[in-house]
Amino acid sequence: MSLKDLISLERTHVGAPGLSKKRTLELAARLAAESAPAIPGQSPPKSADLFDALLARERLGSTALGQGIALPHGRIAAGATAMGVLIRLADPLPFDAPDGQPVDLVFALFVPEDQCQPHLDTLAELARLFSEPELLQRLRAANDNFSLHERMLDWLNSTHPQP
Repeated sequence: MSLKDLISLERTHVGAPGLSKKRTLELAARLAAESAPAIPGQSPPKSADLFDALLARERLGSTALGQGIALPHGRIAAGATAMGVLIRLADPLPFDAPDGQPVDLVFALFVPEDQCQPHLDTLAELARLFSEPELLQRLRAANDNFSLHERMLDWLNSTHPQP
């Protein structure tokens, strides 16, 4: 699964108030549910179900990586399309990060339950991606949804060119 295929402008948000970890996960679930790709024969995912998936994973341990980054993730129905939500919070918030730093960049990942290895591979790729200081600086400088989305795509296009 390509990182470029995971994000869309509709699932990119700048300036979200970082009221709490729970509210941030709710926002990610809502953005994903509102713009989930349609799958013939399947009902679109519900925001509450996506939120429950993120919350269940977060209860196992924080998905914060450090350096202000969190990668919450959850499983969705088999056969669904994987998707991501990129959020830059207005104010950093505690996320139980290993370095103790508050989180301001959140990439929520939703992967079908029948794609175990792709889920793990994508998480590893995202962790590598979000360890790039220059990318983090660019994302943190984005002032609106469009520029955040474009900065992420530009970075992915420069580091993951099409064959």
